[in-house]
Amino acid sequence: MAVKILIVTGDAAESLEVLYPYQRLREEGYEVHIAAPSVKKLRFVVHDFEDGFDTYTEKPGYTWPADLAFADVVTEDYEALVVPGGRAPEYLRNDPEVRRILAAFTEADKPIAQICHGPLITAAAGGLAGRRVTAYPALEPDMKAAGADFEDSETVVDGTLVSARAWPDHSRWMREFLTVLRGKAPVV
Repeated sequence: MAVKILIVTGDAAESLEVLYPYQRLREEGYEVHIAAPSVKKLRFVVHDFEDGFDTYTEKPGYTWPADLAFADVVTEDYEALVVPGGRAPEYLRNDPEVRRILAAFTEADKPIAQICHGPLITAAAGGLAGRRVTAYPALEPDMKAAGADFEDSETVVDGTLVSARAWPDHSRWMREFLTVLRGKAPVV
């Protein structure tokens, strides 16, 4: 029986932060499902850094189908969770179903990989108090307000919680997450 991993995301998620872990985890032999507010074709974005801009820019990215709606997620069916960034977490954190999902994974101490703005969802679900995390650097005040110890570094591992700043940190983020995942939910 396949070990299942869940990705929670929505429109305006950063393309690379959804598709890189999706493909990397499948490559390892995990079965990966994408959950969103509803089952539909999601529209991702590309965030990049350009000279002369004080922050990142946003352009249209890839589209990808959601496998199931947040309301239909049975958390016990999944061994780990991935929370990508982009703008999606800004509105997803207000969804009670996605907060239910995050709380269940946190309470069960299942592996969670979060990146960029993804920790906004974990924070809204009460899952960052007393934890060490990183996130997109502009979120430092949000992480501290959620009770987390913020570190501006490529990747931070705190038990089963693995966080990264943004897509340039993918390689180390997934390497660290896979180390945690193989210890808790190996593919047999």
